[in-house]
Amino acid sequence: MTTLAQVLLALSDGEYHSGEALGQALGVSRTAVWKHLQNVVELGITLDKKKGLGYRIPGGIELFDRRRILACMPAQPREQLRQLEILHSVDSTNAEARRHIERGGGGGWACVAECQSAGRGRLGRPWVSPFAKNLYLSTVWEFDGGAAAIEGLSLAVGVAVHRAITSVGVLDIGLKWPNDILRDGRKLGGILLEMTGDPVGQCQVIVGIGINVGMPADAAQAIDQAWADLAEVPDVTRNGLAAAVLSELLPVLTNYQRHTFAAYRDEWQRYDAYRGATVQIMTPGKMLEGIASGVANNGAICIDINGDVRQFSGGEISVRRLGASLTE
Repeated sequence: MTTLAQVLLALSDGEYHSGEALGQALGVSRTAVWKHLQNVVELGITLDKKKGLGYRIPGGIELFDRRRILACMPAQPREQLRQLEILHSVDSTNAEARRHIERGGGGGWACVAECQSAGRGRLGRPWVSPFAKNLYLSTVWEFDGGAAAIEGLSLAVGVAVHRAITSVGVLDIGLKWPNDILRDGRKLGGILLEMTGDPVGQCQVIVGIGINVGMPADAAQAIDQAWADLAEVPDVTRNGLAAAVLSELLPVLTNYQRHTFAAYRDEWQRYDAYRGATVQIMTPGKMLEGIASGVANNGAICIDINGDVRQFSGGEISVRRLGASLTE
């Protein structure tokens, strides 16, 4: 653990700590403590200073804790999780997952990060990732059969995330094709899948998940669409949410090749936020309008265009409700 991480851990309780006490506890000089406190502020964390008492983070912060996450997971998914890394700061958890694969690492690996400096969403959009406020999680899983074996997987992951969020007491959650998690029609989270390896044989899939837990107002100014978080939901913790997501996600990944998306289709459609709505579907070559009519067994979205139900799939396709903003 770095000294900065130790300072954050010491201040996470929300109580005042003097510079001298911090230095003694960490075995560094008061000058070094002061420098690390400046780094805390640079992370976007509010730091109070009071003469005679020292420094504190008002209200404290919840840092990720591997033991707490694992303790909240049932035995089966805990066994399916071969390794869990807690990252202080990273460019993106998906990028870290790719580096894990490049180092020869296998499936069953996952990481969560306190913040991302270059978080990414679908179509290369930036993912706003302030420190110790939300959930940024990626995992690696191995499949045989390449792209054909993971058809519809992003939607099945959406089902797992929906289950996880509802398990912590949030009930107004919807799903939007192909990878958005909505709350009251606003974006709460997203899923980003990336594949490496043999496109027709053994491959590794990186599953990235971002969920807004307590998005600060200043950070939210960089978000270009309607967003939601879980800040006002009682008893939701980042460690508990991470455990819930892993607990639902890992069994889905384990069984996906045997079950395929067909096993999750009905559940996905129960929470389809756009089903029956008039939508625009944007492909690389054209824009079409129709009625969203659910999804097929392969995960393709079904659009009724003047009585002709057509299926669309592909990484470059976007869907938005007619009349919604272009950034939706």
